[in-house]
Amino acid sequence: MTDFTPAADFTDDSTPTSAGFATPTPANAVAAAIRLAPRLLAQAPKTDEIGGFPTLEMQWLREAGLLTAVLPVALGGAGLGEPATTLPLLQVLYHVGRGNLAVGRLFEGHVNALLLVRCFGTAAQQMRYAADARAGHLFGVWNTENPADGVRLEAQLTGTGYRLRGAKTFASGAGHVTRPLLTGALPGKQGWQMLVLNADAQPPLLDRSFWRPLGMRATASFRADFTGLEVSSINLLGQPNDYYRQPWFGGGTVRFAAVQLGGAAAVLDETRRFLRRLGRTDDPYQRQRLGELLALHETGQRWLRGAAAQAALPTSASEVFILTQLEPMAAYANLLRSVTEDICLTTLRLAERSVGARGLLQPEPFERLHRDLTHYLRQPAPDAALAEAGRFALASDRPAYELWSN
Repeated sequence: MTDFTPAADFTDDSTPTSAGFATPTPANAVAAAIRLAPRLLAQAPKTDEIGGFPTLEMQWLREAGLLTAVLPVALGGAGLGEPATTLPLLQVLYHVGRGNLAVGRLFEGHVNALLLVRCFGTAAQQMRYAADARAGHLFGVWNTENPADGVRLEAQLTGTGYRLRGAKTFASGAGHVTRPLLTGALPGKQGWQMLVLNADAQPPLLDRSFWRPLGMRATASFRADFTGLEVSSINLLGQPNDYYRQPWFGGGTVRFAAVQLGGAAAVLDETRRFLRRLGRTDDPYQRQRLGELLALHETGQRWLRGAAAQAALPTSASEVFILTQLEPMAAYANLLRSVTEDICLTTLRLAERSVGARGLLQPEPFERLHRDLTHYLRQPAPDAALAEAGRFALASDRPAYELWSN
């Protein structure tokens, strides 16, 4: 495809910012991600160990301006959080995932947190956390927990904040993410409250033994216990239950799907490289499998474009969305998630047949790519997501070709 033609630089020759860089643009952010992908791929084996973390790679993203690219231009970013720039944002995520899925997962969590701040934060919070991002703080979203010991916000402390109790699991980037966005249950069944923790000042207690994964080893997705930590009311983000509001909740599905499709593209490229190196390019069955892999990749690109058109999120929770707009967006995101899983699993199956047992041996990149993608695809409640899309179709009187018409 020609969708991802790189521009010359991440920054153009226009107005310099206070950091000494020219004003970033969405197209140049995509170009920066394209240039980084081969470096990320080459570096990936060095951090592929349980408890590892891609410190150098995250520094590369920071230096390229990608860790601030989702911020509004007025706050020092490239504006990738705007509805009109959904496609470039998905392309950036795709290319980072193409380089290293562990880095892609951490980057997607950072982006997700900043977008939630943009959507639900006050003007003062948006400015404060944008300044933190520019200063180098890494954000993340830690929502997963066990019901028995999940995070709770205990009684208010003299009217200024709350004391936390409980833990999150799969806290990606734990020990490195300094601004995690958490959800916690408010007292008296008032709902779930988002908050941003200054984890550099109040680090949670980490259980590293929790993380013994098949793949995605370098995401440092430990168990994090927040018991005894305190948060001020200025760290509370939005209103109770805002985290689960549509269409913003479904937008996260679209973004992690883009990273996963990047991982599938890396599998395709490594399969081609392997077959070329062994001189198996004339085998008709290998050619047939490569044709199928290309068709899958192109299908994924078309779905990302469709998702960009359907799931361009509003930048403020105050913007009014009627039900006829929300439901199609959520249904499309759920379908994209299911289709992405099918694309990735079929890509892995075809690639396995192409490279055989030899290609699955270390230090072949395919061995690690296979583990990482297989693990990353295990997102919660896949059947429920697809069933929700089916419910949307059954409730609509429109013919199929008009279900997502504007």
